[in-house]
Amino acid sequence: MPAGPSYGCRGRHNPPAGPACRCRARHSAWRSGSSREQDSRPLGSDPVPFHPHHYAKGTGVSDIDLAATRNGRLRRVVYSAGEIRRRVSELGREIGEAYAAEDDVLVLGMLKGSFIFVADLVREIPIPIHVDFLVAGSYGKRMTSSGEVRLFYNPQTSIAGRNVILVEDIIDSGNTLLRVLPALQQGEPASLEVCTLLHKRLIRLPKDARWVGFDAPGEFLVGYGLDFGEDFRHLPYIGAM
Repeated sequence: MPAGPSYGCRGRHNPPAGPACRCRARHSAWRSGSSREQDSRPLGSDPVPFHPHHYAKGTGVSDIDLAATRNGRLRRVVYSAGEIRRRVSELGREIGEAYAAEDDVLVLGMLKGSFIFVADLVREIPIPIHVDFLVAGSYGKRMTSSGEVRLFYNPQTSIAGRNVILVEDIIDSGNTLLRVLPALQQGEPASLEVCTLLHKRLIRLPKDARWVGFDAPGEFLVGYGLDFGEDFRHLPYIGAM
C-alpha cells in the first residue's frame, strides 16, 4: 500500500503546509509536561518561547490556546509543566517535614487561582491533613491589582487551635495577604504559615511565605490555575502575557 501524504503541524485533517514538522510527536508532551525537551531543562533555565506550530488544530489543544497564540496574548512559557510538577513535589515533602504526623494540619486554599496547585500539593504532603478553601480577589479583568480585595467566601472549617497553611497561587501586590492574614489570625489558629507557588518579591509583608515555589518575574502570568478574565486557567504550564 502506498504511503499516505505527510501532513505538517497543521493537523491530520488539513492539507499539508510543506515538509512534515518534526514537532508533531511532541504535541501531546507540551500538554502533559512529559517532553524530554521540558524535563531535561534545569530549574531557572531560559524560558521556552511559544511556537505557533505547537498549537495546530488536531493536536488536542483548545480553541482558546489557538486564539491566544494567533493574537499574541501569550508570549512565552515561563515554567513548564515538568518544572511545576517537580517543584510541587519538593514543596510537599518540605511541608511534611515541618509537622509531625499527629499535628492537626489544615491546608487552606485561596480560590480561584490556587485550585490546581492545591490539588497537586496536598497529594505530595506525606502526613494526614485536612483541606478547605476561601475565595478572595483583587484583579477581575485587569492586569494589575485593583487594590480592593474582596472576600467572597470564608472557610466553613474552624481553624482554632489548628496548624493552618494558607496556599496562594501568586504573591504580587500583597494586598490579598494583607487583608486575609489578620482575618485568619482572629480565628486563633495554633500556627499560621503561607505557601505560594509564585512570589514576585514586590513588597515586604509583615508575614511572608514560608514555602515558595518560584521567585517569579514581573510579567503578568497565566496558566496552572492563574487567569486573565477567567481565560487560561486550564493550561498545564505558566506563561507570560
